Amino acid sequence: MTAVQWTLAQRESSAPPRTGPVRTCIGCRKRELAADLLRIVAQTSGTDSVAIVPDPRRRLPGRGAWLHPSSACLSNAERRRSFGRALRVSGKLDISALEHYLENRHEHS
Repeated sequence: MTAVQWTLAQRESSAPPRTGPVRTCIGCRKRELAADLLRIVAQTSGTDSVAIVPDPRRRLPGRGAWLHPSSACLSNAERRRSFGRALRVSGKLDISALEHYLENRHEHS
């Protein structure tokens, strides 16, 4: 068996790789398929604070960032101050809606 034949046989026998857009998690900096990550966006409120909200349907307007839906990546992103840089916002960031979403998601899975 030649190398080309062996390579073709390997491709046919292995499961097809999942394809799609690849994004980087702002918490752990690992690249994953966008389907495996949670999109987050910044929404300005009437006060000086900016609310960081989850966008599970990926339809909210504005600049988005991507995060693994895990508390470890959330705490890493908060510790590294990644939200402001990724979303290009400044001021006080309120991540309570995102924390609440991840807690409820974890309970139901």
